[in-house]
Amino acid sequence: MIEFRLDRGSGVATYLQLVHQVKHALRLGTLQPGDQLPTAKDVVAKLAINPNTVLKAYRELEREGLVAAQPGLGTFVRQSLGGASQADSARLRQRLADWVRDAREAGLDQEDLVALYTSVVFDSFREGIA
Repeated sequence: MIEFRLDRGSGVATYLQLVHQVKHALRLGTLQPGDQLPTAKDVVAKLAINPNTVLKAYRELEREGLVAAQPGLGTFVRQSLGGASQADSARLRQRLADWVRDAREAGLDQEDLVALYTSVVFDSFREGIA
């Protein structure tokens, strides 16, 4: 089950942070079709946020067709977003972790890594490599 966390200083609306975290988990395969999202009550208790914020996030995910609410039962994942198999994702994650370690050893900090990674991804899609 997903455990939500908030970055109160990010400037991103709380409900969008929840939506992004669910989508991230769907892409990584940590949430699969049939999995249940935490109840709004549980999320409210853990994060100390307004119940309407959680409900807004879940409604947005439902509007996008990613989850479905089942009255009295909860909210369940309907579809995944991941394009790679779990084996491929694990292999790629390991290679990326190795790359990050090498980059850190070369003196790059987190912002440097994000900038470099983003640049390479953007260029690869712009040039049609991916």
